[in-house]
Amino acid sequence: MTSGPGVGIVVVSHSRALARAALALAGEMLHGRPVRIEIAAGLDETTFGTDAVRVKEAIEKVDGPAGVVVLMDLGSAVLSAELALDLLDDPTARDRITLSSAPIVEGLVVAAVAASGGASRAEVATEARHALLGKAAHLSPPEETATDLAAGDDGPAVTARFTVANSHGLHARPAARLVSEVSGLDATVTLTNATTGAGPVPAGSLSRVATLGAQRGNEIEIRATGPQAQEAVEHLLALAARHFDEVAQAGPAVVEAVTSGPVGASPGIAIGPLRRLMVPTVDVDESETGDPAAEWRRVVEAVAEVRREIEHLRTLTVREVGENEAGIFDAHLTLLADAALLADVKQRIGGGVGAFDAWSACLEGIEREWSELPDPYLRERAADVRGVGDQVRRALVGAGSQQTVDEGILVARDLTPAQAAAIDASAVHGIVLASGSATSHAAILARSRGIPLVVSAGRDLLAVPEGSLLVVDGTTGEVHVDPEPELVVDYRRRAADLADRRARDLALASEPAATRNGTPVTVAANLGSVADARAALAAGADEAGLIRTEFLFLGRSTAPGVAEQEQEYAAIAAALEGRRATLRTLDVGGDKPLPYLPMPVEENPFLGVRGLRLALERPALLQDQLVAIVRVARQAPTSVMFPMVSTPAELRAARTALDEAAGPDGLPADLRVGMMVEVPAAALKIESFLPYLDFVSIGTNDLTQYTLAAERGNAGVAALSDALDPAVLQLIDRVCEAARGRTPVAVCGEAASDAAAVPLLVGLGVRELSVGPHAVPAVKARVRELDLDLCGVLAKQALTLESAAEVRDLVATKLTAC
Repeated sequence: MTSGPGVGIVVVSHSRALARAALALAGEMLHGRPVRIEIAAGLDETTFGTDAVRVKEAIEKVDGPAGVVVLMDLGSAVLSAELALDLLDDPTARDRITLSSAPIVEGLVVAAVAASGGASRAEVATEARHALLGKAAHLSPPEETATDLAAGDDGPAVTARFTVANSHGLHARPAARLVSEVSGLDATVTLTNATTGAGPVPAGSLSRVATLGAQRGNEIEIRATGPQAQEAVEHLLALAARHFDEVAQAGPAVVEAVTSGPVGASPGIAIGPLRRLMVPTVDVDESETGDPAAEWRRVVEAVAEVRREIEHLRTLTVREVGENEAGIFDAHLTLLADAALLADVKQRIGGGVGAFDAWSACLEGIEREWSELPDPYLRERAADVRGVGDQVRRALVGAGSQQTVDEGILVARDLTPAQAAAIDASAVHGIVLASGSATSHAAILARSRGIPLVVSAGRDLLAVPEGSLLVVDGTTGEVHVDPEPELVVDYRRRAADLADRRARDLALASEPAATRNGTPVTVAANLGSVADARAALAAGADEAGLIRTEFLFLGRSTAPGVAEQEQEYAAIAAALEGRRATLRTLDVGGDKPLPYLPMPVEENPFLGVRGLRLALERPALLQDQLVAIVRVARQAPTSVMFPMVSTPAELRAARTALDEAAGPDGLPADLRVGMMVEVPAAALKIESFLPYLDFVSIGTNDLTQYTLAAERGNAGVAALSDALDPAVLQLIDRVCEAARGRTPVAVCGEAASDAAAVPLLVGLGVRELSVGPHAVPAVKARVRELDLDLCGVLAKQALTLESAAEVRDLVATKLTAC
């Protein structure tokens, strides 16, 4: 909104889209008259929530001698606005700020009009607060007066009861869901455990709801007052009826999703003590504290910092692991926005206690209450409180949040991509995950760094004591706990043999790979950075078969421009020293969202708007990337590859966009155009795509999950999601047969580095295998062992089998013949 000299207005909303729409509506009423209005809405373009730091920044942008009126939509928006006042750098500014109870849409319209006419802050706030009176007078019965409306009588209480059906009761996740539902309504709601007598507690406080100890079968009484009391009760009853959006279980004893493992996910052998992720403890002497205002400010800033960390981690987890696994972060965020908790901390600080000690005392009290709950599962959730509390404590003293692992074998329930990327490969000799899958991004990162990994090992391993000796075989999926000495000796010998083999393979890695009868096979590398390109060159990669350009688009608030993209792509090309670089266009979407690309929530994002589908809906974004790619192609051998293509029309549209990006000079002569074959439909009608292509690259990760209906991050179907299933091999064969003699076929999925898959892929007609840089030497060595004719016979036989297990057995028994 245009700047002006009068009262400033800030809109605090959970929804960025809602705030922008309200701002646009208000702008229509101003007819060009200047008013200073800022919005502090949403955690990003698509995530609901509010952030005190952003509210503070918005207030400072519009603050002036006339002051500021802040409009808030509901629930934690009020808390965020109150916290923002405590963060203001100017101690006198708080006296110029009015937090208004006005409705956000009607209030903003009349407040903006009043401010544009030169009204004072008090007049603007009054106009906003009375924004509903005209509508109320028109719709209310004659006997209802404006005075009655303004009085805001809460009216009689509305009560109801529900029975908890969740297997573990109202633990952190369902409780967080309940709290978020209540926070969105204009009502005062309390809950009582009618079965045990615990309560009443405020329904808007996660820390208090958990103390109800509500277990499966307990009856909970809801009591609500206020304008939306009836709606609040109805919402909570509906929420309880659908088990607070958790999957209802048949019995009281429930464990994590059944895994289908253990499954070897990254080859190699590791021997060492069991280690877990650790966060260094924080010990601080706060005998000397600042004034209460400064100490409270420290708490607010630390909480805001941790919220941003958790929000980022949640986004990564949704993108790479799944929405269900990310649910626990909702509970963490709700705890950090708990008004009762923060009020307790502030009260202690007002009594002279330092920020660190006040926060610690409050969190320790909550943790103690949770740990004393009767249900074992609910008691375990005290660890969630401790984890969040420690994060804020570390932020208070600037200790950071980096997790460390002692030297040995890391054991965890699962790893986020961020955690996997931060692992020190010199200390972590192997990884065992209780859940996860071999095609998860954490597994891909482990393979790219040569760390043996076993996934879907089951939660029993999480109970094994720290320091216990483990033997891990990332090829077979075997995990031995406290093995006999003879077994350890045997595995040490195997590990030494593997190390010798690796050294021999690396010594020959720079040489071309060809089968025993002279058929060349390109062994390329999958890259995501300039560092990856250097590693690929050192490992002997013939070229870059897949460059994941999304590395440049993640972790930022705006998309990179043409110049920045050109610079990064050119740097990768330079690091490859003349080898061809295949740049895949942006592969994001509903399952891998970007904050600056608002998208509707999709029930199944893997089947939604992603890859090329998204790029074609955002032509400006696609155009910028293609312009950058064309510029690099004029300087170095370059290919462009389009992901998630389902129809020839999509490919034709992409080719048209590429021609437009090239401009009047036309496409560079050496620029090759390809597409990913990840969708079964694309494989089945591949002939209709080939006229527009110079090459195709089969992405076996997605092709496998779509063919077998086995989501790649789901531990329950980890064993089913195997690229050597005959159905997947038949689709690869379909592509190779159609393309034979006219269009080169590559495989850039994880199957390309699978020792059992390599002879089958080569036998079917694949002539390029693109793998993680670390796998290049071993794949080249594997190719050199193969007899092409025998591989062809083996591959055709594999197409007739029933399962991936049978295919792997076939390869294992025929290795000497192939």
